[in-house]
Amino acid sequence: MGLSSDSAFLLKFICIFTLFSPIWAKTHHRTFIIQETPCTRLCNTKNILTVNGQYPGPTIYARNGDTVVVKVINLGNKNITLHWHGVNEPRNPWHDGPEYITQCPIKPGANFTQRIQFTEEEGTLWWHAHTDFDRATVHGAIVIHPRKGSTFPFPKPDKEVTLILGEWWNADVNDVLRKAQMTGGDVDPSDANTINGQPGDFLPCSQNDTFKVQVQQGKTYLLRMINAALSNEYFFAIASHRLTVVGKDGSYTKPYSTDYIMITPGQTMTLLLKADQLKNSSSPSRYYMAARPYNGNSLVPFDQTVATAILEYRTNMNTFSTMPLFASLPGIDDTNAATAFTNGLRSLASWDHPVDVPKTIDEHMYIAIAVNVVPCPGNFNCTGPSGNKLASSLNNASFENPPIDVLDAYHYSIPNVYTPDFPNKPPFFFNFTEDNIPSEFFLTQKSTKVKVLEYNTTVEIVFQGTNILGGENHPMHLHGHSFFVVGTGFGVFDKEKDPLSYNLVDPPYENTIGVPKNGWVAIRFKAANPGVWFMHCHFERHTIWGMDMVFITKNGNTTDGKMLPRPHDMPHC
Repeated sequence: MGLSSDSAFLLKFICIFTLFSPIWAKTHHRTFIIQETPCTRLCNTKNILTVNGQYPGPTIYARNGDTVVVKVINLGNKNITLHWHGVNEPRNPWHDGPEYITQCPIKPGANFTQRIQFTEEEGTLWWHAHTDFDRATVHGAIVIHPRKGSTFPFPKPDKEVTLILGEWWNADVNDVLRKAQMTGGDVDPSDANTINGQPGDFLPCSQNDTFKVQVQQGKTYLLRMINAALSNEYFFAIASHRLTVVGKDGSYTKPYSTDYIMITPGQTMTLLLKADQLKNSSSPSRYYMAARPYNGNSLVPFDQTVATAILEYRTNMNTFSTMPLFASLPGIDDTNAATAFTNGLRSLASWDHPVDVPKTIDEHMYIAIAVNVVPCPGNFNCTGPSGNKLASSLNNASFENPPIDVLDAYHYSIPNVYTPDFPNKPPFFFNFTEDNIPSEFFLTQKSTKVKVLEYNTTVEIVFQGTNILGGENHPMHLHGHSFFVVGTGFGVFDKEKDPLSYNLVDPPYENTIGVPKNGWVAIRFKAANPGVWFMHCHFERHTIWGMDMVFITKNGNTTDGKMLPRPHDMPHC
């Protein structure tokens, strides 16, 4: 009997992979149980949604080339989905996770098995809920080590530590969301910022549970940083210690030494820490790790608390009662510090980790990012600007989730679910970054627009920040792809001059990029992953307000350029 084209391709892939890999990649199986769990923070106890009763949730460990199969069982009290943030999921949008984009949510009492394949990702990623505000507590790390037989592109660290930055609300997070949706106003800020789920020493009823890391003088530690927050970007630093960035969003960077980092929601970083401060018996042995929000828009309410953890040197003396040294952090609104850090990131671009930046572009897109308003429904007086309801948009299209998921509608050619007319440019042009934008530009319209791409199309997107209702940094995340960040700047993008300064040699390779307040960012990628892929701001309220769109990449002509078949156990709407 002859082999089918699928079987022949698989056999060829196995032969090639076996030739170059000393040990066959593994498939790991995990069970994630969504459940309500009592949790106490800030002197209050409430039930939160968790995975396996853990907050933050369990870490997924794998190697580059491995596959992880996760059976998600929903024993919680609401619909939910899970997303594997930064994993390309080649040809497999079915298991990507955003609700009403690639699947209907998993209902209480139901289950869904998702397959996560690590094909190029190496370093630190994460997973999280992709429904409502559930990712506030439903999230965890993904650690992808090098393939067997290879190693880090830096000396092997002595130990690894995961640090997840997040937020805590005393109220139920989805009650917070419902209140904002009902009133049309902004979301109430969190009550505390957290490191590994703990607010730290300076918040009520928190000191006993502050997260601590013990280190030994002279050793090197690999820190896996994740920003899981719904609303806050953070500056992070460790008192008296420098950090070396060696990875970003599951890809290696050139080693970059810094006193602090700035990390947006959705981003991950891999850092090296040299424990070198216990120089003699009189040296301090305890140091604060601290995360302070960065917010360049004074009009946006946000939680200004500083989350802390403690770095402790192992000594022969009992020093655990001594006060740690304080970390020095940039100010809350220090845009210069945020920009200086971000501009220092570069891809490793080595022989073992090359870059392939698209030089010729098939599809140019200029996307204006805005916080807007829509008229308040009925006779209700909303609490948004001028009695309207807050919304947000990309090119003045404010995305609205359809009643069934876009992927099924595309797969089955179901009409009237979405329209394939997402525009390549804004419907009108003005000075996007001026201080006083006329109110006529505040309004947007709800729609479900997608952009259809031919397979292997090379795409350049210039994200343009706007000052409508006050500008701010917007962390834009693209599912199913990583992209090269080839340029960034402030003001309105100049299509004649600004591309002349693009970095096409070693630009950072990322999946989430902060578009600076009243500035722009240019990214490039190849649409070589067939399927339906979400793109959205990773401020959760902006996603829900409509700062999203969808790419549909059509199938290519070969087997490895076509979407995988629809799984039999997809959740029903």
